[in-house]
Order: sequence, then C-alpha cells, then structure tokens
Amino acid sequence: MISSKYTIREQNEAKILNFIIQNKEISRAKLSELSKLNKASVSSITKKLMDIDLIFETRIGDSSNVGGRKPIMLSFNKRSSLLLALDIGYNYIEAALAYIDGTIIKSISQKDKLISSENAISVIEETVHNLTAELPETPHGIVGMTLAIHGQVSNEEIIFTPYYDLDQLDLFTELGARYAFPIYIENEANLSALGEYTFSSEYEKLISISMHSGIGAGIVEAGKLHLGKDGKAGEIGHTIFQPHGKACPCGNSGCLERYGANEVIYSELRELKGLEKVNSDVLVRYYEEKDPETLALLQKYSDILSVGINNIIMMYAPEIVVINSSITRKIPITIDFIKERVANRLAADVIIKNTSLGENSTLYGALAFTAQKYLNIERLKLAE
Repeated sequence: MISSKYTIREQNEAKILNFIIQNKEISRAKLSELSKLNKASVSSITKKLMDIDLIFETRIGDSSNVGGRKPIMLSFNKRSSLLLALDIGYNYIEAALAYIDGTIIKSISQKDKLISSENAISVIEETVHNLTAELPETPHGIVGMTLAIHGQVSNEEIIFTPYYDLDQLDLFTELGARYAFPIYIENEANLSALGEYTFSSEYEKLISISMHSGIGAGIVEAGKLHLGKDGKAGEIGHTIFQPHGKACPCGNSGCLERYGANEVIYSELRELKGLEKVNSDVLVRYYEEKDPETLALLQKYSDILSVGINNIIMMYAPEIVVINSSITRKIPITIDFIKERVANRLAADVIIKNTSLGENSTLYGALAFTAQKYLNIERLKLAE
C-alpha cells in the first residue's frame, strides 16, 4: 500500500514549486508575479512546502528600487528525498540511488548478466538491497523507483520484449508486494528521452534514439512523453527498412533494427574478422587502427540509421534528435556520417547530436520519471 506521503501535489502548489526549482533562488513577491497568484496564496503554499521540507529560506535578498522590506529568498531542497532507477537490459543491469535533483549517490553496473523472467526479481531485489544498505538521512526517504525495460510497456504492464521474456512476468505486482514506495515501469527509449529533456536539454520538442540490441525512439514534448496507444509510439526499430527482408521477433520482415542495431554491426564484424566476441570496445580498436572493413561497416551502419532518423524527423518535426548508442559515443564520426545523409531540406534546422549524459541517459530518465510523479511537475528541468 502506498502511503499518503506519495500523493500528488495540487496544481498551484506544483506550479509554485516548479518556479522555485527553475529560478534556483526566488522571493515570494516574484513568485506571486510569475504565477499570477495573490501574495496570500503564495505565502500559504510556500509555508506548506517549507513545513514538508521541499523548500527552505536561504538568505535576505536585495530590496527593490523603490525601497521597502528586503525579501527572504527561497530555494528547492535538493536533499529532501531519494530516488531509485534501474535499467534492465537482456544481458545487463544498471542502477542508481540519487537525490530528488538527480545527483547520484551510488550506482551499480553488472555486464554480461543474462536477465530472464526466472531471475529478474532476485536480481532486482539484490540490486535494490545493495543500493539502499546505507541511506543518507533525508526528510522523505525513498519516494519511488522507476525501471527501464527494453520493450513495449503500457500502464506499468510489460507487453512485448523481443530479446528477453520479461513480458511473461507481472513485474509491477511482484515488486509492489515487496516495496512500500511507488513502482513505475517504462520503456527504455522513452526514459532516455526524458532524461535528455530533464537533465541536458533546453529544447521542448526532443527525440532520443536508443540503439542497443534493438532501436527505439523516445519522444518528448513540453516534458510529456508521447506514448501512443498501448505505449507503441516510437518503435522505430520495427519500421520496415527492407521489404521482405530478415525476419524479426515482432512478426514483421525487414525491420530497421535487423539491419542497423548495435548487435547487428557487432555480429557482422565478428564474422568478418573471425572473432568470438565483439562489443563497442573491439569496434573502436579496429576503427583506431584504420581498418578499411571496419570503416566501411561504420559507413554502412550510418546509412541505415539515417533512413530511420530522417523518417522520424519527418513524422514528428523535433527541434533536436539525441542519439544514445555506445558506438556513436565512442566513434563520434558516425554522427557526422548520419548528418551528411539526412539531407532533407525539411530537416535542415534539426540538431542531431550525441547524448550529453553518456551511458547514463536511461538511468537519468528513470530518475526524472519518478521526480515528475512525486513533485507533480511535468515540465521539470533539473539541469544546472
């Protein structure tokens, strides 16, 4: 059972809190001006927010040009509460404990660990236990945990996971029975986009392309995820790249991710070089050695991705497209290749760039998702 301390804030309270967060430091008079609420209402709301330790008084500000009493400045209490975030891939788990402002306190990474419906709960429990063994003292403690799943998610239900069988598990119910704080489950690419929006971007209309075992797109406008029916929006990896092409677990043939996902390029390099295992580090080594087959592979990969990126730009007209891939992060020239190939004049003013959050964009998105829910602020920006 979720206790009352997790219930959402009413609209005016959330509005005032967001102004305080965005302005870093602000007076009650300025809050009244920005919010169009009268001073008595602002005073009542800020008192409540102070009573529950979400904001605090910082210092005496400067008086206005017309004189009068100097204002007392208010700031957001970045250490008021804690968030948990987990990114659960088919062969890894990344996790973090953070303060409400996204400052990470502790993180855990387990690579080459196969995740399935049989071990997912025990892996999650062990991870959460390790993250929370020693918690910093905060007024509200843990206020929620968001899990990123590599597949289709709708209303906390895992609908379809092409590369592992977590769609056979009622993860929300299982975890809800184990933890008192709220549990949220969302698609990995959606969370990656929300992480970019909240922690690294000034733009309001953003698309994040995530490339791992598959390819997904998260779409954010004014802080709100565009999910579509049953969470199906943004499944760019399952758009058709090659009619009657390679079979895909989704049931289609010729899907984009069967030609352009990271795992595909690793597999092709493995066959070219007769290797047992290939990952982004191996790819980088061959690239740095100026291996012609590797360079040709990267150019081919960029050609394929540019088709999907061009198509989603045409559909959603974003201000910026952020790419979240270990390959593009470690070999930035691939971004240049993609830009050259997205030559549509309608896309000329769209920024295409690597993520600014490194390999943690999905975790930051999971943190942002919980913070949005707890604070009841949709257009939440936490970048310094």
